[in-house]
Amino acid sequence: MYVARAPSIEELFEKLSGADVMDAVAAPEDPRSRESYLHWDKLRHLEPPPELTSEQWWLKIKAGRRDLRELPLTEPDGQPFTYGVLDSMFRRLHYIDQRCSGEVAMDEVVTSEPHAGRRFLVNSLMEEAIRSSQLEGATTSRVVAKEMLRSGRDPQDRSERMIVNNYRALEFMREEMGDRLTPDSVLELHRIVTDGTLDDPSAAGRLQQPGESRVAVFDRDGGDPVHTPPPAEQLPKRLRAMCEFANEGEDGGPFVHPVIRAILLHFWLAYDHPFEDGNGRAARILFFWSMRVRGYWLAEYLPISRLIRNAPAQYGRAFIETETDGGDTTYFLIHQLELIAKAIDDLHVYLQRKAAEVKDVERLLQGADYLNGRQLALLTDAVRDTGASYSFDSHAASHRVSHETARSDLRGLVDRGLLVKRHRGRKFVFHPAQDLPTRLKESPA
Repeated sequence: MYVARAPSIEELFEKLSGADVMDAVAAPEDPRSRESYLHWDKLRHLEPPPELTSEQWWLKIKAGRRDLRELPLTEPDGQPFTYGVLDSMFRRLHYIDQRCSGEVAMDEVVTSEPHAGRRFLVNSLMEEAIRSSQLEGATTSRVVAKEMLRSGRDPQDRSERMIVNNYRALEFMREEMGDRLTPDSVLELHRIVTDGTLDDPSAAGRLQQPGESRVAVFDRDGGDPVHTPPPAEQLPKRLRAMCEFANEGEDGGPFVHPVIRAILLHFWLAYDHPFEDGNGRAARILFFWSMRVRGYWLAEYLPISRLIRNAPAQYGRAFIETETDGGDTTYFLIHQLELIAKAIDDLHVYLQRKAAEVKDVERLLQGADYLNGRQLALLTDAVRDTGASYSFDSHAASHRVSHETARSDLRGLVDRGLLVKRHRGRKFVFHPAQDLPTRLKESPA
């Protein structure tokens, strides 16, 4: 992906005459400048406003962005990255504030019974682990990966290992990282993400070191390098600065909206690319961590990596536009805020559909108080997917209950003719009965 480097204001002043500069400054604002945060690479292909050249138009736009806020994140030469907050971004942030934090009302599919929320969270973490790993090259299918995570079986290859690692890292993020980010917790997160997947096992959980060949980022299509990260000598200091930025807000300092801080934390680790591999996965988990500790609890349920995987070029371009316009991270912020808003919308559509499915099953099971919430959730899934299979391990993992409880649940459904038990090697697997909806209607209390 080629993105032309944007001329700086200083370069434009050197190139343009004084009269050209004055004409650019005095020209009325073009509506296209308000509609989107144009990058030079796009602008240079557009018809400029009357009586202006593309360079003059770009100068006027850049002059209007001179109030950008500086970040502690810097380029290797010390030049700070910056960001701006546009009206469109304020609208996105308000939307996210309303729907991701505080006393957000969740659809009844998550709140209808005590185990539903926990089960839905487990499924969401599994989905994120799978999609994030696929984004970084894992080739295991979603169906196979979910079966592996639910059953607890050992991974069979590097792709499956990546997915298991990602799931464990998400659990580590939720349960052990705490509310303050430290260099040690970032290193431990990376160790979990890359355990057993690196050519050099010693690289797991440590920064790249001076003398090692620094990892670069390459274009997915052309194979050309699009980002060379800072030298290894700077990495320890940069990691400490990133952690300080992540923890700001508690200790004073300039206010940065929590969602913007989480996105910039994601960008920071991806830019520094301090590890041999696993940088993208670790960066996305840090985003979830930051959102979670700032009270945006719904973020854990959002299908972020699935949406990125559906449009990886837009994700990559947002990085490159920042790098090719003097470190202006506004491009990346706009992309991520749109992605988060889309993820929220998708989640609520999904929840509405799931709630309807739950109601359908509940109508079939009217008065069936002989089933507990876990069994009802399994039957809801089974009605939707007649090809599904379950095991003691998968049921225990999905609901985070003991194997004894899982055995009792599944055997109870077999006894009622709702599930069919079969052997798979030395273990039992359970499938929905062929005529499950009819059996549900006829099943006695």
